[in-house]
Amino acid sequence: MVDVDPDQTPADDEQPKPSSKKKKRKGNFWKELPILIVVAVGLAALIQVFLGRVYMIPSESMEQTLHGCYGCYGDRVLVDKITYDFTDPSPGDVVVFRGPQSWQNDFVAAEPGNVVSKSLQWLGSLVGLPSANEEDFVKRVIAVPGQTVKCCDDQNRVMVDGKALDEPYVYYAAGGSTSQESFAELKIPDGYLFVLGDNRNDSCDSRCQGGGGQAGLVPIDNVIGKARIIVLPPTRWGGVTDHNPQVVSMGAPGWQQSVPMGVGIVAAWPVLLLGRRLRRRLQR
Repeated sequence: MVDVDPDQTPADDEQPKPSSKKKKRKGNFWKELPILIVVAVGLAALIQVFLGRVYMIPSESMEQTLHGCYGCYGDRVLVDKITYDFTDPSPGDVVVFRGPQSWQNDFVAAEPGNVVSKSLQWLGSLVGLPSANEEDFVKRVIAVPGQTVKCCDDQNRVMVDGKALDEPYVYYAAGGSTSQESFAELKIPDGYLFVLGDNRNDSCDSRCQGGGGQAGLVPIDNVIGKARIIVLPPTRWGGVTDHNPQVVSMGAPGWQQSVPMGVGIVAAWPVLLLGRRLRRRLQR
């Protein structure tokens, strides 16, 4: 039996070489990277289906609350898809919805030039860089079921149930008319919304879509979600106003106020996870 001195260190050639460890780590990193990417994209897709999704503003109809223009890079807005599972849209909410059959969008989406462009466009929509969709609209809720809306009073204000609205978000383009187009009195039936664009004289909405009247109303079932946060470009980061034009705002319930932050954190988690793993690997 051979006695072994516990203080004796192994020979140099028996010790693992640092360089081999580093090579092994790098090898594992490149093997794990595709898996991390697939997991991150998959989580982002699931989040956009059930919790919140990013939409692009393609036109100027919601200026200056939301920026958009024909053929340029409009605001990207995070839309909360949870809130309306518990409550119906309220006056002042900026909502994204599928256009009814009678509606026609005020822009034409550019078709991808080839298969590669189409694939990149699809991938971008999964991770929060969507392209414009001709079937989706974004407008502000003005009147809800049971209410009567008309325009205008002697101060050129929209009226709901005989009371003038307080609309600080309304925008009139420079050099254009500052008098909004009038429309006949209309009572909103159950299950429908009356919506208008903030850019009041450059928006085809419930006043003109389908010829106006009942055909211009939006079914509540068509509402996808509530616009909460401008996420891109960075210079435009901020919340989307939901000022109620009919009453003095008392603030949303606590659980509702927590929704945008929760959705934002969850939506960003796959990207943060992937970035953290990449940073750890590169630092080794």
